[in-house]
Parts: sequence; C-alpha cells; structure tokens
Amino acid sequence: MSRVQQIEIAPDEAGQRLDRWFRNRFPHVGQGRIEKMCRKGELRLDGARVKTSTRIEAGQIVRVPPLPDPESEPPRQERSGVSEADARMIRETVIYRDDHLIAINKPAGLPTQGGSKQTRHVDGLAEALRFGLDEKPRLVHRLDKDTSGVLLLARTRAMAGALTEAFRARDTRKIYWAAVAGVPAPQMGTIRFGLVKAGGHGAGGEGEKMRCVHPREVDATPGAKRATTDYAVLSGLGGRVSWVALVPVTGRTHQLRAHMAEIGHPIVGDGKYGGSGQENLGDGWGAGLGGALSRKLHLHARSLSLTHPVTGSRLVLTAPLPEHMERTWEMLDWRAADVPADPFEEQDG
Repeated sequence: MSRVQQIEIAPDEAGQRLDRWFRNRFPHVGQGRIEKMCRKGELRLDGARVKTSTRIEAGQIVRVPPLPDPESEPPRQERSGVSEADARMIRETVIYRDDHLIAINKPAGLPTQGGSKQTRHVDGLAEALRFGLDEKPRLVHRLDKDTSGVLLLARTRAMAGALTEAFRARDTRKIYWAAVAGVPAPQMGTIRFGLVKAGGHGAGGEGEKMRCVHPREVDATPGAKRATTDYAVLSGLGGRVSWVALVPVTGRTHQLRAHMAEIGHPIVGDGKYGGSGQENLGDGWGAGLGGALSRKLHLHARSLSLTHPVTGSRLVLTAPLPEHMERTWEMLDWRAADVPADPFEEQDG
C-alpha cells in the first residue's frame, strides 16, 4: 500500500478529466475505485472535494490517498470480444464524440442490437467505443438493420437517462433521406396512418411487418398505435423516382417504410414493404427501379438535432450517405448542396 501523495499537474496534462489523468498515472486502479475515492473525499484537488469529470489545470495539486500496489491488484480482464477489424470499422463510423455521448454513422446492414441469428451488432461492437472510459456506451434509440445514418450512444448511465428522456419528450429532431418510387402528391404533406403488427411466417415469426390502419380505425383496432410522418419532396425524376425528406413525428417500428408504401410510394429497395422485384414504371407501385441502381434499401437517417443535456447548446449531427445511396444520388444528379438541411423549417416557423 502506497502513502498519501501530493502530485502537481504538469502543463502537458492540463485540460483532461481528473479520472482520465488518474488512470494514466495509475492504470491498475479501476474507474469504480476512482469514483468511490471522490465520493468519500479521499481524492482532492487543491484541497477541495472533486468530481471525476472535473477538468484539471496546470499547477493544481492532486491529493492521492494510499493505493494498493499494482502487484497486489488482480489483472484487469479485457472485456472486449471485438476483433481488431471490427473495432477499426466501428471507430471509423464515429461522426461526433465528447465526454458524454457518441454519434456514429451506422452502416446499412448492421443491426443495432442482437436477436435471433444476429451476433454482430452495434450494441456488441460498442465495446470498442469506450475511448478510455470503463463504461461501454449505451444505445438510447434504434435504427432498422438496413437503415443507415445517425445513431446516438450515451457514454455514461446518467447520460443514457437524460438522452432517453429527450427522445421521450420529443426534444430531438430526426430527418431521414430516402429515394422513393414515383413522386408523392402533394409534394409536402403528413401521413397519419396508425400501425399494428401483422404476424410473419414460420414458427419464429419470420417476416413480421407492420400493417397500416386508417386513423379513424386506430382506436377500434387491438394493438394499433397512432403514427405520424411528415414528408417533403426534394427532387423528382420524370415521375419515376423522387428524393424525399422524412420526419418521424412518432417513432414506431418500420414507420417510414410502411407509411411510404401505404401512400403508393415505397422506398427504393424495400423488399418487405415495396416488393423489390416489382418494376416501377412511374406510377409509384414498385420499389424496384432496376438497371444499375442498387437493390439495397435507400433510407438514411441524415441528421439528428437535440439540446445537449450537459452544455445546453443545440447539437446538430449529420451523416454522409452510404456508398450505395451515394452512387444513386450521383447517377440521378442529386446534390446535398441543392436542398435545405431542414425543408420543414419554414413551415414549422
């Protein structure tokens, strides 16, 4: 056991969180022990009680209580079962990171969470997104497996609660981009069909999907929930396909896909709701455009804005298109610079 130490913060150590500085100095001491020392007032900064998140400055004195010898501490086990390749991949998707939250651009085809036959997913790969913290980032919302785009993770338990409440209180705003069959009319509108689960095929319910219910029938339909989607056409191409922005006012399972299919304009590549094998000749009834366009789902969570629970500032996160959608956009000569970031903004004001 060591003695009490008084350690001066060096200039090149300034600006760090206290717990990060401590772990760099004493790597054998876990985050839980550091938090306990702060709670009990054993770990102090310039003689005052301190939090683990406090930023340290050059010249300050850290009082470090007696610590166990490194040799007496059991080796800390590596908890991440993530391969180096997967760890590199998921880290490359990070589009924003601070001490409290992380935002990634989720790849299309990667599930958010595990399930039947799903062993590789964001929740598991989040082990590689600790970036120095002991806690694994926590999911606070989801995206469908085949939907790409902004996905938010909380870096602490407290932040997970704050972000979950922000989503529940609708303090977040999500804008999706999609390519859809045909051109919706009017070019800006609101879809209000309710949604209810429709059973799938097979013993495990494979192929389960949502069925739209007319707003007048929602209350009388067991299990149905009200759902609202705002849409705006950003660009059309000869009546055969259009680029739309979508805002899920409510957050139901498969809401955007089911709603667009219900009004006759399924999302391109949506085999579940649009019938990807159906040819679309301009009337909007088939989600398959054929030719050189990808058969993958063309739905992308383009942006997410929210009030940061700690700083109070408005945070706007934007994710670049996935490769298959980028190719489609280039082929159709659609450019992000030509459309407003939020086409609903003027209407909302």
